[in-house]
Amino acid sequence: MEIVLYYAPTACSLVPYVTLTEANADFQVRALNMRTQQHMTPEYLKINPKHKVPLLVVDGQTLSENVAINLWISRTFPQAKLMPTDPWQEVQAISLMSWCSGGIHPFLARINSPAKVADFPGSEDAVRKAATAALMENFKIADDKLAGRDFFFDHFTAPDAHFFWCFRRAGQFNLDLAGFKNCQAHFARVTARPGVQKLLAFEKATLNGFAKAA
Repeated sequence: MEIVLYYAPTACSLVPYVTLTEANADFQVRALNMRTQQHMTPEYLKINPKHKVPLLVVDGQTLSENVAINLWISRTFPQAKLMPTDPWQEVQAISLMSWCSGGIHPFLARINSPAKVADFPGSEDAVRKAATAALMENFKIADDKLAGRDFFFDHFTAPDAHFFWCFRRAGQFNLDLAGFKNCQAHFARVTARPGVQKLLAFEKATLNGFAKAA
């Protein structure tokens, strides 16, 4: 089986990089430089008209969206236990990943690129302010869920990788996250995992490669 992951530094494509690594999967990574619009090239648009990452290609078949990708990874590599085995907990894990994707990520996108949702003069600060407030509300929910826990379930699962990216991305915007002690502890715990350490090293090397090529 040939597995290829299309990835971009700092983007949410780090989530399947981590879960594939945790699953000990044999996969290739094709890094896209979004600053040079590599994701908008005819070659990439041909395989992914959504022009975003992650994109997983398995034996020539494509799969997009983090929730679907992580479900495929968990089912293909069940020994990694990336999803809970109990049916009710499994759907709760899917709910958490959907929340990360649809309930948290959009606010991060608005903070990063407010002009994509409101491009009239003077709107950027208002969009960022509203998105930040909504983001903080979501992080408070996550902080409560993580109270007294190492992970969202009784061991590391795909939702932990997904939320790790959300919290990390917020930190890259220099937001004040000091009030979310449980989220911070979770972030540190996930950061220390070998799969995440491998991702961070790969991300650094990729960014250095992009800089040299510029």
